[in-house]
Amino acid sequence: MLPVLGRTPRRPPRRRALPLVLLCLLLLCLLLLCVPLAGCGSGSGSPSGSGSGAPSASADPAEREVRRAVAAWSAAPPAALAAIPLEGWSYEVSTVRVEGVRAFARAELRYRLTGYDAAPAGSAREVELARDGGAWTVTADRPAPGALPQLWDQGPVSVERGAHALVLGGAGQSSGSLSAIAAEADRAVPAASAAWPRPWAGRVVVLVPGSLDAMAALLGRPADEYRGLGAVTTGRTGAGPAPADRVVVNPEGYGQLTAEGRQVILTHETTHVATRAATTSRTPLWLSEGFADWAAYRDSDRGPAEVAPALARAVRQGDLPGALPEAGAFAFGGDADALARAYEGSWLACRLIARRWGDAALVSLYEKSGRESLPTALAEALGTDPAALTRAWQQELTRQFR
Repeated sequence: MLPVLGRTPRRPPRRRALPLVLLCLLLLCLLLLCVPLAGCGSGSGSPSGSGSGAPSASADPAEREVRRAVAAWSAAPPAALAAIPLEGWSYEVSTVRVEGVRAFARAELRYRLTGYDAAPAGSAREVELARDGGAWTVTADRPAPGALPQLWDQGPVSVERGAHALVLGGAGQSSGSLSAIAAEADRAVPAASAAWPRPWAGRVVVLVPGSLDAMAALLGRPADEYRGLGAVTTGRTGAGPAPADRVVVNPEGYGQLTAEGRQVILTHETTHVATRAATTSRTPLWLSEGFADWAAYRDSDRGPAEVAPALARAVRQGDLPGALPEAGAFAFGGDADALARAYEGSWLACRLIARRWGDAALVSLYEKSGRESLPTALAEALGTDPAALTRAWQQELTRQFR
């Protein structure tokens, strides 16, 4: 505070005794502050003061009992999931809502697939309990409002193991179809490793829901966005553990593919798993998708006209792309032919890079593009720029398809 200038300090005034009425009012206020507040227990839905899910000292008795009941119930995975290799299974309760003889606990499920997940996967859950004779019993466990379901929320789960793959099948999937997918995944892992000679887990988890609608529910998107697709990959991009990297198969689209088509799809998606740590928001989608297709077709005898029929037709009709595919061109649920041309053009761009500059240069470009701008990555890895690469790509399309 700035000093006040030009004033002479004065002696402080003498204190006067407080009037009796005012003194009584002050004593009454102090007594009121010491009275505990009521109405913050049952039905409040307030979180506890502990991040571990344990009840705080201020939690009411009903909330503490609910939390203890959830902890005891979730001490181990349900018997119905015994075939799934689960570890680190736990429910961390965040809030509790008590409504008479019913209670609802919001919790975060944590678990790992043994031998596959480097860090725990997470799932928001709502646990419902009922009180009978004074004890709380869990009566239901479901995804929390707005959260995505787990595969086992859709019914019984079947398990098939391969040398490099764990395949989890949803309700209605036969052991024969799951065994075939495990075998295809076992071939996809070495193919992805050959294309991406960088450290990665060398294992893949494949989920096979019971239907297209079940797949869409797992991913939280409309079923029409995945109609006609064979599979997609979920997971977190960037460096660090990727606990929930899963290849999710569309049983309808996958079942319509040839044996070669199924192998291409699984190798493509497995390559996304392999390159996950090097993939960031900077990585162009044409490079990410084109690299995955390049890995899938590396050992194929098929030529560009066979692998890229939609793009071949467009170029022959005079519709030569003016630029490498933009991110919006890969959106699901739109024009299927345009989507095909985006994937095919991306594959041909990566194929061109590998043939002209070498496989190692393509891998280096992928790594650098996740950390730097595309012009910088192209200059460092290939000694070229976006405009020159686009021209070379267009020339390659013209040479192949005209």
